[in-house]
Amino acid sequence: MKKDFNKKCYEKISLIPRGMITTYAEIANSLDSNAYRAVGNAMAKNPKLISVPCHRVIRSDGSLGGYALGINKKIQLLNTEGIIIKNNQVVDYKNKLYRFPK
Repeated sequence: MKKDFNKKCYEKISLIPRGMITTYAEIANSLDSNAYRAVGNAMAKNPKLISVPCHRVIRSDGSLGGYALGINKKIQLLNTEGIIIKNNQVVDYKNKLYRFPK
């Protein structure tokens, strides 16, 4: 049975190490897709918010994007992993960016 797009997204974000972030675009690209918004929609529907860490997914410009439990919770979760947020941006975003292996 073919996996649906959301499940593929959840599998990908489960690979992001603690203390790292990735982008909606990185996830889409790793799935050979340009469907960045569909990745965002999958994150919004994530049934296992903490164990499938969609809080580690941000926008390509380094800003946070949304989170089902609210932006303050996303910031709190990222802070506990050593990710620093200033003015809704991930500090040192390029060095914290997780890229999926090909």
